[in-house]
Amino acid sequence: MDNERNNEESAGQLLESEAAAAASERAVPSTQVVPVDDEEFDDDVVVPTVTVDLPATVHSTPEDEAAVAIDEVTVNPGFVDVSAPGTTSISVAAVVVPEAEPEQQQRVIPELPGNDHAYTRRDRLRGEVSEVPESAAMLTAERLLEPKGRRRPAPQGRWPSFVYAISFHTINLGDSAVYRARKAVDLRIEREFEGGARFVPVLTRKGGVGKTTVTTLLGMALADVREDRIIAVDANPDRGTLAERVNKQTRSTVRDVVTRAPSIGGFTDFTTLVSRDETRLDILASDTDPMLSEAFDENDYNVVADLAARYYSIVLTDCGTGIVHSVMRATLQRADSVVIVSGGSVDEARLASETLTWLEANGYGDLVRNAVVALNTATQGTNLVKLEEIEAHFKSRVREIVRIPYDPQLAAGSVVSYKDLKQLTKDAARELAALVVEGLPVRRDA
Repeated sequence: MDNERNNEESAGQLLESEAAAAASERAVPSTQVVPVDDEEFDDDVVVPTVTVDLPATVHSTPEDEAAVAIDEVTVNPGFVDVSAPGTTSISVAAVVVPEAEPEQQQRVIPELPGNDHAYTRRDRLRGEVSEVPESAAMLTAERLLEPKGRRRPAPQGRWPSFVYAISFHTINLGDSAVYRARKAVDLRIEREFEGGARFVPVLTRKGGVGKTTVTTLLGMALADVREDRIIAVDANPDRGTLAERVNKQTRSTVRDVVTRAPSIGGFTDFTTLVSRDETRLDILASDTDPMLSEAFDENDYNVVADLAARYYSIVLTDCGTGIVHSVMRATLQRADSVVIVSGGSVDEARLASETLTWLEANGYGDLVRNAVVALNTATQGTNLVKLEEIEAHFKSRVREIVRIPYDPQLAAGSVVSYKDLKQLTKDAARELAALVVEGLPVRRDA
């Protein structure tokens, strides 16, 4: 009898143990640990911190110092607390979300405008469910993909890239200050337009100040960033050299465009007459035959401009020094903005200013006020004058001024490789492009 009683007690204890284990498996834990990426949590959130020590040799660079010396950076998952440049530890935090009360475990989300029904992310984290059908629009990538499946692009900059690498791609500080600034300029250059092509002449009354160089840099900077089509037309009636700044792919010139205009039926036909740079800038050369009895004139320019306006969003025109030539009149009549090129010497600056005076006297005052002056500091005599005084003079007359620095590749006067230019030169060209785009009308009636 005692043995039977003992067996029954053992069986009962075994059943109780199994029941307790099953209940334990079904039990909802009192807390849920989730990554920090939601702004809807309650005020009773507790944020514990776990410190991950890094090698003591970690240092920030001067270039990226502005990106590192911050109090708190939100990343996915968790937080990153960077105390100062040269920090040797990174703190990663998580959030503990209190369990929902039993009466909150089941509730119906009210109907939203437009018959859309949704869970908030907070509802899903707390286990709250909806008895109302959801629309297909609620199946978003943010909801369905794990954080690692929608990771941000790798950061640019030496310090952010280093942290990203040693954390096995879990800590993304974002781009450094330098790269953020460059992307901000990209956004300015990328501004979209509506209603037809924009025309931007590049001109001055003085030869040899780098007008063709500035046209090339401006066109390359625009084409390198923008998705639409950019063309630079050499409208110098006296044999320009714009086409010599890129690798020639055709011997055609503006004269061929005028001659073949009736047979050009599309963009493919037009591209056989231009040379294309690695940045996707198209260049249309000027007349090269000195034996031509009839120079490129106003009517010819209008034919070329009408065709270019069909296929391109921005048309740059490298003008000659003959400001009273008929081509200049046709160019200015179409202009949405102008770029005036000045050298760094006394006479070059004076002639550039006289160009503005001529424009004002001939009814183009609006173009002068909206103009951008490109100050080429690579010309002779630049180191002998006060450039800040030249800038102060032009600031009283035009919208903006950009200094174009000396670059050995530009000084050679031959083919320009945009990617091989000094970074300072590319930054100046990009700033010039951004300023020009900001001065163009966003909309135009067709």
